[in-house]
Amino acid sequence: MTAPAHHHAPAPHAYVSPIPVRAAHLGDALASEWTKIRSVRSTMWTLGVMILLMLALGLGIAAIAATSEAEMGEESALTFGFFGMLPASICVITLGVLTIASEYGTGMIRTTLTACPSRARVLTAKAIVFFLLVFSVTTVLATLVAVAQVALVDTAATPTTAEWLRATVGAGGYLALLGLLSLAVGTLIRHSAGAITVMIGLLLMPLVAALFMFNQTLQSLQKFLFTYAIPSQMISLYSEKPPFGDSGPAGWEPLLIMAAIAAAAMGGAYALLNSRDV
Repeated sequence: MTAPAHHHAPAPHAYVSPIPVRAAHLGDALASEWTKIRSVRSTMWTLGVMILLMLALGLGIAAIAATSEAEMGEESALTFGFFGMLPASICVITLGVLTIASEYGTGMIRTTLTACPSRARVLTAKAIVFFLLVFSVTTVLATLVAVAQVALVDTAATPTTAEWLRATVGAGGYLALLGLLSLAVGTLIRHSAGAITVMIGLLLMPLVAALFMFNQTLQSLQKFLFTYAIPSQMISLYSEKPPFGDSGPAGWEPLLIMAAIAAAAMGGAYALLNSRDV
């Protein structure tokens, strides 16, 4: 005689969510990172100071040049954009580091990685949101400053199309890539103050060190530092020829160099983020 079959009734308090369940994807991480970056005060402060510096210095230097009525020869007024771009880079560096290092400082990174266990997806979302935000703001701002500079300084040469592109899209891209490098350094160091210090040292120390290399045996190193220091690369972005000597990057080449450095640093950040505990 066979045993009777047992029928299990459904649990009396079982709950089925009416919300469709789906796997999370990069779009969800992007939405999360966009909400975070636009809701923290550090973004407003750093971008606000950057806008102020680029406008005040870029327009101020152009106004001084306009009142002096000095002939600029073949130079266009767009080169004055460098004076606002250099201090603005410190703001971009700070924001790039804080985008991820601040989460390590507060412990928020654990919540982030619990919500999105894919560490590569988190870093990718942070990098995309940060890059697009900084690139958009700096490009628009550089364009406004460039138009005003050309209008103010009538003794300068008329800029070419390539010079316009480098002074606007090129400047925005360079600062955004420098910020992406800062984001990678923040990921590697995981400490806001330490990463910001490293990046500011990388920005300024090569040029400062080169100024004090008086020994003849250090001349080749001095020339290398003068040529490839980040401020020198920014100057080169506004020129068709190297600013120091006959050799060195100029035109779009500084942008390509910074892109390569940022890509290498981001590769290291991905590798260590996946191999270290949080």
